[in-house]
Amino acid sequence: MAPTRVAAQTVGMAKDPLIDDDELDDLERELIGRARGRVLEIGAGRGENFGALPPEIRWHGLEPDPVRRAELARRAREWGHAEAPMDAVAEGIPLADASVDTVIGTYVLCTVPDVPTALSELRRVLVPGGRMLLVEHVRAPRGWALPLLQRIATPFTVRWCGGCHQDRDPLSALRAAGFADVEVRRARVRDRPLPPTPTLLYEGRTPS
Repeated sequence: MAPTRVAAQTVGMAKDPLIDDDELDDLERELIGRARGRVLEIGAGRGENFGALPPEIRWHGLEPDPVRRAELARRAREWGHAEAPMDAVAEGIPLADASVDTVIGTYVLCTVPDVPTALSELRRVLVPGGRMLLVEHVRAPRGWALPLLQRIATPFTVRWCGGCHQDRDPLSALRAAGFADVEVRRARVRDRPLPPTPTLLYEGRTPS
């Protein structure tokens, strides 16, 4: 396993970098581009990540929303992926144990109703030493004003923003589920006129 890379911002040595959407897109594409082998994408939406995936991977996707899944199926075919997206959620993945090499997800764990069960399922389907690549909205890691604002806003974002829980800490949940950090990167993404959005870019591995 590669040595763990944890940016200084994650341990309180400096404020998390402030970036714009274009910079975030570049970071997301680089992270998703690390996927290898048999890839499971959770909450695959309308296929927004297809352009960042290496062409040689074998893609499987979960998308419970029927409208998004229909568009996802069309775009998967356009990108040359043979597998039809599955009507399933991360808490119940219809794949065998140790059947995928990489899991990817962008802004999914903030919407999952049962995060521990979802992470247990993801660990189950990953091979030993399998790779987890995630981009997530997260609770602000320091201070009190923004975390308080996120707690207040969460009931509204859950209702009106696709189930997004702005006040979650997926990094602690990933570690509790047995994933080992490979790279942990935090950033604040400009969201004018609102405060910047705390964002986590994560690579982890299952035990070998």
